[in-house]
Amino acid sequence: MIDGGKLIGVGEGGGAGEGGRVGHTRGVSTVTGTIPLSLPQVPTLPPPLPPYYPIPMDGEMSTSPVCIQRQMALLEGAVVQHPLLTGMYPPGPITDAQVAQVRLSKVNQRPLNRTQSAPLPLGHPVLAALSIRDRQAFLEHQYLKQQLRATVLTRAGSKNHVENVEEETEAAVAQEMQATDPPGSGPGSVSRPGGRSHKRCHVTGMLDQGPEVIDLTDSGAHHKYEPGTPFQIHREFLLRQQQQHQSSECLAGSGSLRMHHTARPLSRALSSPLVTLGPTTEVPGPGPPNSKLNGKGSGGTALAFDSLMLKHQCVCGNNAIHPEHGGRLQSIWARLGETGLATRCEKIRSRKASLDEIQCCHTEAHTLLFGTNPLNRQKLDLSKFPEPPIKSFVLLPCGGVGVDSDTTWDELHTGSAARMAVGCVLELAFKVAQGEMRNGFAVVRPPGHHAEPQQAMGFCFFNNIAIAARQLRYHLGLEKILIVDWDVHHGNGTQSIFYDDCHVLYISIHRHDCGNFFPGTGGPTECGLDDGMGFNINIAWSGGLVPPIGDSEYLAAFRTVIMPIARDFNPDIVLVSSGFDAAAGHPPPLGGYTVSPAGFAHMTRQLMSLANGKVVLALEGGYDLPSVCDCTEACVRALLGDALPPLPESSRVQQPCQNAIDTLQKTIAIQASHWPVVRKYAHAVRWSPLEAESHHENDETVSALASLSVHTPSAAQQQPTRHTSVIKSESKKLPPEEPMEEDSK
Repeated sequence: MIDGGKLIGVGEGGGAGEGGRVGHTRGVSTVTGTIPLSLPQVPTLPPPLPPYYPIPMDGEMSTSPVCIQRQMALLEGAVVQHPLLTGMYPPGPITDAQVAQVRLSKVNQRPLNRTQSAPLPLGHPVLAALSIRDRQAFLEHQYLKQQLRATVLTRAGSKNHVENVEEETEAAVAQEMQATDPPGSGPGSVSRPGGRSHKRCHVTGMLDQGPEVIDLTDSGAHHKYEPGTPFQIHREFLLRQQQQHQSSECLAGSGSLRMHHTARPLSRALSSPLVTLGPTTEVPGPGPPNSKLNGKGSGGTALAFDSLMLKHQCVCGNNAIHPEHGGRLQSIWARLGETGLATRCEKIRSRKASLDEIQCCHTEAHTLLFGTNPLNRQKLDLSKFPEPPIKSFVLLPCGGVGVDSDTTWDELHTGSAARMAVGCVLELAFKVAQGEMRNGFAVVRPPGHHAEPQQAMGFCFFNNIAIAARQLRYHLGLEKILIVDWDVHHGNGTQSIFYDDCHVLYISIHRHDCGNFFPGTGGPTECGLDDGMGFNINIAWSGGLVPPIGDSEYLAAFRTVIMPIARDFNPDIVLVSSGFDAAAGHPPPLGGYTVSPAGFAHMTRQLMSLANGKVVLALEGGYDLPSVCDCTEACVRALLGDALPPLPESSRVQQPCQNAIDTLQKTIAIQASHWPVVRKYAHAVRWSPLEAESHHENDETVSALASLSVHTPSAAQQQPTRHTSVIKSESKKLPPEEPMEEDSK
């Protein structure tokens, strides 16, 4: 603008005087101003042609540094060409602020459109004007650029990286295209045999590949597909389909070469760590290792674990004097990881159990005392409750605090760890009960089967298995739930919670020694109360450790008592208090028995024949780390359907000891009035595992021959199961069974 004989520059953002403005039209800058009439007239010059600014092609970013530099060079040349514009701009190079102002002004005046990083839709007019080959090459270029740009965006986020994303993208595209072109080839390169250029073969393969999950956090990963792989075969199949579709479209005589946009399901955004590129058609491949076992539309084997449970420990920090410590879970989880079992299983999402869920088995005072955070616990007035769960904590010899002489208490972490253990068992049990998973193992601590409704003891605060059973009963309406407890200690808490419940059958096999082994409960005559009479079964080993109980005795108990009653009960789900302190390696005060990992695996596989395979194991005891890891690995392999490990040869041919035979015969005599089916198996208490296998094969042969007979079984024999009250009523009406097999005793 000229004012008073002085030439005043006009900035990019507006005029310095009245009426001054700067207009932008597709990169063309025009400057208008008002000249006073007192100035001498100058000859009228023809209007100069507006400077030409090339339109970015091939999807080039108009805001990229390369394009901006090109516009700056053309703008400086245009200023020098016109004499009237030479005084309108200050001499010297254009500053970054001016460039930014131009950039902002252009963005503000541009209509909203698609982002430059996204490819054009298949029905865009620009694509319709191209030939099929050019259009395909254009789409390949756009797709490749989008993929490379997404990779650049995920690099370590410094400010310089973010500012140079576009420049790095263009450089990566150019480098990729040069690497894929043969020497001397360009945009019009000669096609390779088969009518496709080297570049097109490379890029179209990326477009036509099967479902590919790209980890954008790994910027240096390059995905290569070798010939003959499922990805390569699937890519060639999609390519043939595309060529056939294009040929049929051309033969149909369509006037415009328009590509129809096929509907695709929604996929993850490119900003997510994992994205799916390409068609969503699944490439057939080998199934999971347990796909054969876990059929019928259900999932596989699940694991439940959370590191929060590791924080529960004594404040003294000495695990050598506290057998129940976080190293148990660390060792087990490490073993599952190094053997590959953790990858074969599905890890479910863990959570803390709510206070309401815990109160279904525990009193309000007990739940608030051991389940709330430290701040709320300090406000708790136990005197308001008629029966407080604990009067005072115990000062341990190590300097720590405990509920009793061996159950340690950490004010900050014990409550959270106990609630997490309950929540993990709950999540796993519900997934298995609802059919989302076939079976599972909960690697949890602290244990729970000793926790009574208003008393914490024996390393236990909340009864994990009992809460899971009660919640399954309340929310899913399960009528028959079987709890098997093979921890070497009796689950006094679980027994007390379901002692009068006819919907939960509790079977415990444990060391009792006539009440002289902790906790002293679980005698064979404790069978239940009221409606729960007959639904509490204790196989209480006695006689000490001469000899110690092992595989032969435990398998005999399963063969003669546990499995016959469980099949007659026909549960909807099986929950196992899976303590491994009966395994070899534990000192006499903690167990002293010699059950092998293979023995636990065989017991697990037998339970999987119940409830359509819905079995949930939850860790209870077990304090010898190598033994606990071996037993857990064996049980998880059994849940996955792997071949069972053979029993030790000494256990395979050994008959049960006399103390075990006396215990089993006493248990059968007590339970026969509630479960008459056990009388049929009383003669098998003396069999070794090898003898049981031979008899099982003979029974299968007899059953096969009996199926060919013309005689049909009676209606009573055809009935597979009987529920609680029905069993009790029928046991009174039916005459005592003939002692057909008692003669062999």
